[in-house]
Amino acid sequence: MKTTTLLAIAATTSTTQAFTTSTSNNVRTQTSLNMGLFDGVKDAFGSSGMGDLDAQRETPIDRWMGWNTKKEAEQGSVSKAPSDFIDSMDEKNYISVNLPKPMGIVFEENDSEFGGIFVLEINEGSNAETEGTVRPGDQLVAVGTKKVSGLAFEDALGAIIESSEEKTKLVFFRGPSKFLYGPAGASAEWLDEFVGAAKVESTA
Repeated sequence: MKTTTLLAIAATTSTTQAFTTSTSNNVRTQTSLNMGLFDGVKDAFGSSGMGDLDAQRETPIDRWMGWNTKKEAEQGSVSKAPSDFIDSMDEKNYISVNLPKPMGIVFEENDSEFGGIFVLEINEGSNAETEGTVRPGDQLVAVGTKKVSGLAFEDALGAIIESSEEKTKLVFFRGPSKFLYGPAGASAEWLDEFVGAAKVESTA
């Protein structure tokens, strides 16, 4: 009888453990599935279920419902241009002049991050001062039909020295280097076309 009772208890214990383990596994599996589905929603729409949308997928209805790609404050800060911004892809911000040598222009190199040269000062009584168009701060863009924007000091100035014309045509951007070069500057393609087409009329 003792043997039978012990076997029965053992059998009962084994059965209980098996049932408990099975139930625990089911709970974990179900919990895992539930969490997996929830995480999928968070990944797609953000933790609140209404996250920012990809800019390429944004539609008018998204903007109307407020599901835009960026918060209003962020959009305002990104789109707002500096108060002193000068568009280097606007032909009106360029000047051109034909000057004989010696011109009387003192050039200086921009910071190394940009390259190119600009007018530091105009010598008194010089051809440049007499003509009156060029001003300190003007960025040299082209010499004749050769684009020199972004070149090292020696190369840009060399284009003027090598010119054999009686009067050398100089094209300037009237604005700071930060608006001619870098993220806010004109594209290389636009400048190539602009210089090649010689769209700026010389004043002398």
